[in-house]
Amino acid sequence: MAKFMDVHHGMKGITAEQLAAAHKADQAIEREEGVHFERAWADPKSGTVYCLSEAPSAEAVKKVHAKAGHPVAEVHAVPLSV
Repeated sequence: MAKFMDVHHGMKGITAEQLAAAHKADQAIEREEGVHFERAWADPKSGTVYCLSEAPSAEAVKKVHAKAGHPVAEVHAVPLSV
């Protein structure tokens, strides 16, 4: 499986509790698409949220986020890391 970083926009003012709830919503259904969400980060000021996952495809990541109620259009493969 490959690693992916997705980016959500328009989430200004997101709190730590809201970020945790969204991450848990993804994790509750991630197996349906063979995805594993590893971590999420947020910048409440800009409204940007980043999620790191391991998945069979970017489409699988999009499906889980959509089912969890926070669709995402921006998903990037991360083929290299150190």
